[in-house]
Amino acid sequence: MKPNASKAPRGVALVGQSGGPTCVINESLVGVVREALRHKQITAVYGALHGIQGILRQELIDFGSEKAKTLDQVAATPSAALGSVRKKPTPEECADIFDVFRAHNVRYFFYIGGNDSAETASIINRLAADHGYELRVCHIPKTIDNDLLVTDHCPGYGSAARFVALAHVGDNLDNRALRGVKLNVIMGRHAGFLTAAAGLGRVHDDDGPHLIYVPEVPFDVERFTGEVDGYLKKLNRCVIAVSEGIAGPDHQPVLTTGEKDSHGNVQLSGTGALGDYLAGLIKSRLNVSRVRADTFGYLQRSFPTVVSPVDAREARAVGAFGVKMMVTSREVLSGSVAMRRTGKQGRYGVEYFITPLETVAKKTRSLDARFIAPSGSDVTPAFVRYALPLIGELPVAGRLRGKRVRQREVEARQAGATAPAAG
Repeated sequence: MKPNASKAPRGVALVGQSGGPTCVINESLVGVVREALRHKQITAVYGALHGIQGILRQELIDFGSEKAKTLDQVAATPSAALGSVRKKPTPEECADIFDVFRAHNVRYFFYIGGNDSAETASIINRLAADHGYELRVCHIPKTIDNDLLVTDHCPGYGSAARFVALAHVGDNLDNRALRGVKLNVIMGRHAGFLTAAAGLGRVHDDDGPHLIYVPEVPFDVERFTGEVDGYLKKLNRCVIAVSEGIAGPDHQPVLTTGEKDSHGNVQLSGTGALGDYLAGLIKSRLNVSRVRADTFGYLQRSFPTVVSPVDAREARAVGAFGVKMMVTSREVLSGSVAMRRTGKQGRYGVEYFITPLETVAKKTRSLDARFIAPSGSDVTPAFVRYALPLIGELPVAGRLRGKRVRQREVEARQAGATAPAAG
């Protein structure tokens, strides 16, 4: 049976979540569920627990029994409500997946995730066509790394970027009070978008982070210690943001654990080793005693209360848009939801469209060259204009004017206090 482009099939919609959780991935989930329940062609909406793994084990839940209040609460809750997974299905497992689809009459498959999840969706979509099984497959974008191709930005990034920006606002204040060197290691395998967000909260010329290192620029130890030394001499302090994926001129990561997932991704700095290594360099080469390093790790992915309102709204919208296109379009039978900017005269706006799965699957995007300062260790105003609308308004830190009391004025007051009284 060949897919009928003129009429949407009647059957079950199945949704799953995959890859690293985010603050707003559940907004996309609820966007899919609520929109799917509106269409008569969709007879039921199921959720797969832990993505592809849940399909293989037939661990499915029926969203038809969930209350509206519950869905609202889930949408506003970080992390993946269905549970997530990092798994690339084998050809044998794909055959098992289609057995499950046939058994439940699944005709719509929505997979929320990053580029690896798009690859899984693409594999299933190709096999459905090969088997003549009428199935509409839609990848719903999600990643804090903001490294998906085609789309202007990705749901999940705005909230994670907000966390990173706020953390560095706080670290800068701390470092200004008790001077020294503070170094933060931030997620980002090949793309520096999240690390670059560390600079979004700077207001004053001396605000940190003073140095930002991203994977797109080859990391050189001599240059690194020299730049840190420069800020120590200038400000007697230095705040540094470093991507976990920084690599040397040979394109090899500075540090890895050596572990790989099923998609071939190497685990990077989850142990804190990179931060310790760089802190050790600063201590030994620059003779600085007060050096601290933190690895944000999973904290930046699902931290409550830092959700960007723009991010949440767009995450819900991409889920709903994907369902609408799969059910109502006569031409689009599969694809990945993407966003493009539409704002004019400085106003921010986006529109949604479908791009072929193959344009997103497995590939990654890097931080644009125009977003990296000529020094290679900072971001440009162009990046700030790009990212600031995505994270929401940040608090403004107060700063004392710093007018110093002059010693001569103190001496004059003291002299006046000790002078003998007239008469």
